[in-house]
Amino acid sequence: MEMEGIIALLVTPLILFMIFVAPVWLILHYRSKKQVNKGLSEDERTQLNMMAEKVEKMRERVKTLERILDADSPNWRSQ
Repeated sequence: MEMEGIIALLVTPLILFMIFVAPVWLILHYRSKKQVNKGLSEDERTQLNMMAEKVEKMRERVKTLERILDADSPNWRSQ
């Protein structure tokens, strides 16, 4: 009789997990996998391209500023 009570205590949480938690867990898991595999949306690609253009402009500006500083104050990097 004692053994049946112990088994019931172990099996009951397992059954509850399989009925309630596991299906929700699987649904959320595969939904997130689907979103990851979908990739970037068109809006996200547009934003990424705009940011890449801004980065390139900033890079050119930094190069220009460094050239000006090199000509104007050659030791500016060591300060």
